Amino acid sequence: MSGIQIYDSHQGALRTFEPLQAGRVGMYVCGPTVYSHVHLGNVRTFLSFDLIFRYLQYRGFKVRYVRNITDAGHLVDDADEGEDKVAKRAKLEQIEPMEVVQKYTVNFHDVMRAFNALPPSIEPTATGHIVEQIAMTQQLLSNGWAYEANGSVYFDVEAYSQTHPYGELSGRNTEEMMSGSRDLDGQSDKRSPLDFALWKKASDAHIMRWASPWGEGFPGWHLECSAMSTKYLGEEFDIHGGGMDLKFPHHECEIAQNKGAHHHGGARYWMHANMLTLNGKRMSKSTGNTLLPEELLSGDSPHLSKAYSASVARFFIHQAQYRSVLDFSDEALQAAEKGHQRLMNAFKTLSQRAKQGPKEGQFDVQAWQNRCLEAMNNDFNSPILIAHLFDAVKAIQADQNDPAHLGQAGAAALLGHLEAWIFVVLGLQADAASGTAGASSQKALDAAMAIVLDARRKAREQKDWAASDAIRDLLAAGGIQIKDGAEGSSYTIQ
Repeated sequence: MSGIQIYDSHQGALRTFEPLQAGRVGMYVCGPTVYSHVHLGNVRTFLSFDLIFRYLQYRGFKVRYVRNITDAGHLVDDADEGEDKVAKRAKLEQIEPMEVVQKYTVNFHDVMRAFNALPPSIEPTATGHIVEQIAMTQQLLSNGWAYEANGSVYFDVEAYSQTHPYGELSGRNTEEMMSGSRDLDGQSDKRSPLDFALWKKASDAHIMRWASPWGEGFPGWHLECSAMSTKYLGEEFDIHGGGMDLKFPHHECEIAQNKGAHHHGGARYWMHANMLTLNGKRMSKSTGNTLLPEELLSGDSPHLSKAYSASVARFFIHQAQYRSVLDFSDEALQAAEKGHQRLMNAFKTLSQRAKQGPKEGQFDVQAWQNRCLEAMNNDFNSPILIAHLFDAVKAIQADQNDPAHLGQAGAAALLGHLEAWIFVVLGLQADAASGTAGASSQKALDAAMAIVLDARRKAREQKDWAASDAIRDLLAAGGIQIKDGAEGSSYTIQ
């Protein structure tokens, strides 16, 4: 038993996580469609699953994390008709589709690297698995869950629904979906508006096309994830993740395809990260209420007063539980930056702590560690974890005044746990400020404080206590605390 509880979107409840193989986890997460720059909503989703990946590894699991790249088959508006998103971008930029794929895949990897996301174990592409997608389509045809029409192959939702609950993940039923759908206009090859494409016949204008038993065409968007998750994780695996917007139709169709081909729905636990808003409103290009990762890191946005480091942004994202809506705003990021700096300063203080005080302290480090584990075991509740980390910050501050608060053994144990939680699990980085500029700012602050502390030292040597106290109090009013010790004075930002 792992002790981990996961909210399973399929059952709509918390479930105890029991992997198929003891000590091993297979996790599939829907990756980006690489036709444009990755946006912050994507970043939030991928960082949520990066946190889950990191925590499972921290708990000792061997995780095979598969995250795909969609480089073909995803049509505009997620439909079964119209242009491929990659091909449409290729026409706009007057380059080859695979140039589009390369350009925006590189952008995606750059952004993920900037936010300190670990690379997945396997990152397959749709175009690299055409053979597997054709084979799965043939299996669905053979099993009676699909039909061919004019060179295209569609999944037969009505036939499937006779024996399977299509809509089981999203809570929809076929009658309601049928009543809310448009009648077919006679130009579609589908038998029903609910049917979805497994393989589409390529029109003369369609750029991206492959040979198949049904003629030249391309795979449907939903098919790639079923084919690749099966290939790399098996017909049944542990976790499937993605954004809330993928629950229907994408993940619903995956379940139907997997059951139709293999009699298993694929994943045993379905996890969905919630959406992002900006200043309380939905992000929208048409209204200008958008924020790209590059704008966040550079500060080049009307929505921001300054640049923020990727680590601060990551810290801010993890202050909300992955299933809750998260609102980006300049004020919220400023508060997160202060909290990030306070956490990093406390860790630095603890790492430089002199070996003093009794061996055992008053602060129960193991009880604190158990609370941290309990938070993350409860559906990866990162905001509760962060609250516990700030309990440790308070303990470190108390220890500065009285080394008996942590004691030597307690301080060493707390340092090890904090290092794991901050850097290994949360994936934060010590350089809290904005990129290279932040490192320069910290260097400048250290130099300035060295001058101030030297002036205060000289005042104390001359027994000018009024000047010494005035310097201390003025710094405290500005959020800088002075700590006097046997080896001299140091400072922390509160």
